[in-house]
Amino acid sequence: MDVIERWSGRYACLLQSALRLGNEQFATHLGIAVRTVATWHSDAGLVPRREMQQLLDTAHEQAPAAAQQRFTLLLARERAPAESAPTGAQALRVAIAVVIRDSDVLLVCRRDDDAAGITWQFPAGVIKPGGKAETTTVRETLDETGVHCAVRRHLGNRLHPATGVLCDYFLCEYLAGEATNSDVAENIDVMWVPRNAVTRFIPVDTIFPPILAVLEEQT
Repeated sequence: MDVIERWSGRYACLLQSALRLGNEQFATHLGIAVRTVATWHSDAGLVPRREMQQLLDTAHEQAPAAAQQRFTLLLARERAPAESAPTGAQALRVAIAVVIRDSDVLLVCRRDDDAAGITWQFPAGVIKPGGKAETTTVRETLDETGVHCAVRRHLGNRLHPATGVLCDYFLCEYLAGEATNSDVAENIDVMWVPRNAVTRFIPVDTIFPPILAVLEEQT
């Protein structure tokens, strides 16, 4: 079992992902306030106070074997870029838009060349070196779906548990435009989905916990 000498907001969020708990569930599991968990997601470098370090130690030590294995994998992916990337190299970063329109959320259906076939995701785009994540979020959403949106707030970032890519998540407000598949090379379909139905399209264990919290707030 990996030993964490000092927990940070990032490591706490990795443990949460490994346990597959939403913000409220993780807070209850630790016996802390939900806002504390939300703070870890918004400030990855935050170092929790000593009592919190002990709570995280206990949660880690008492986690089921499968969850500990997931945590080890997530931790390895977290540490790999810093340890193996060539000097001057920039890790791949992706901006992801959670676009809300009334009771719906915007999803795109990606073309996938592997055996897994097609997959539903939130609109996303690679952040170019020197580029701004917020600008990428708005531009890529428009290019992919024909929908104009505005960034409302940053939901946090993480290494995606399935791809290992560093993702920045933004809650966005719908402004105008009809949802259409504007990028047929990358996507098969674009659709507005009821907020409470998102987990029918995207496995709940792969959804960033702050997104789940937002969807719950909006319902």
